[in-house]
Amino acid sequence: MKQIFILFLFFYSFMMFGQQDSIKKLEHIYVANDQIISKQKVTEFAKQGSIKGMHNGVSQKYRDELAKKYGDKIGDRAVITKIELLSKEEKLERQKKNKEKGKVSTRIAGKSHKDLGEGLKLKTSDKAVDFTVQMTNGKEIKLSDLKGKIVLLNFWATWCSPCIMEFSEIPEKILKPNKNEDFVFLPVAIGEKKEKVRKKLLKLKKYGINFPSGFDPHKIIWDKYAEGGIPKNFLIGKDGVVRYTSVGNSEGDVDKLASEIQKLLKNVTPYKKGDEVD
Repeated sequence: MKQIFILFLFFYSFMMFGQQDSIKKLEHIYVANDQIISKQKVTEFAKQGSIKGMHNGVSQKYRDELAKKYGDKIGDRAVITKIELLSKEEKLERQKKNKEKGKVSTRIAGKSHKDLGEGLKLKTSDKAVDFTVQMTNGKEIKLSDLKGKIVLLNFWATWCSPCIMEFSEIPEKILKPNKNEDFVFLPVAIGEKKEKVRKKLLKLKKYGINFPSGFDPHKIIWDKYAEGGIPKNFLIGKDGVVRYTSVGNSEGDVDKLASEIQKLLKNVTPYKKGDEVD
C-alpha cells in the first residue's frame, strides 16, 4: 500500500511538472486580417500607428476556422492574439487629428513634433519629467524620490500582447540579476483603472510575472513622455536623465535593456546631491 501511495505521488508530481512545462512552452500567435503575422510585424504596425486594438484570446469558432486554414500551427497550446488594424480612412483621420494637435503645440520638451520620431516626447539626454504614481499594491511612488537609483520606466497596457511578452522576459533577465542593486523597475499601465490592472497582474502570476504596477487612467504621466504605440521604455540614470529608450518589443530588445542597465550600474560616476529630476 505504501509503495502504491509513493508511486501515486511520483506520477502526480510528474503530471504537475508537465503542466508547468507546457505553460512555459505556450506558443504565441498573432493574427491580423485573418492572417498569421510575426511579432516583428506587430512591432512594425505599432510603430506605424496602424493598430486599432488587440484582443488576447479568441472564440472557439474562430480558433476552429484558423485551424482549418493553418492546420497544426493552430493547436491547443497556441495563445492567439487578434489584432485589429485601422482602415485607410481611419488612419488618415488619425493622421489628420495628430496634425491638428501638432499645430496647437509645435514644441514638446524643446523638440519639434517632426523630430520626435516613434512617439517619444523625451529622448536620450533629456531630463526625466517628475511625476507621482499610485501602485496596485497601494503604495505611492514619486520619481524624484528615486534619485540616486537607476529607474526603468515601462509604459504598458493589459490589452497589449507585446507588452505582456516583454513582461515575461523581465523577471529573469532584469529583476533577478539586479535584485540587490540600486535599480527600480517601474511599470505604468496607461488608460486603465487600478482594478483592471490588478486583475491582469493576478492572472500573470502563474507565468512568473509577479510585480506591482502603477496605473495612469487619464494618461497624465504618459502624455509627458510619449505618444503612439506601446510598450515604451525609458531608462533613467541616477542623475535623473534619460539614458536609453526602447519602442515596441522585438527579438533581443529586453536583452539590450538588460545590457544598458548593467552599463549604468558599472558607471563609476557617482550621483551627486542636487542632481534631481525636475
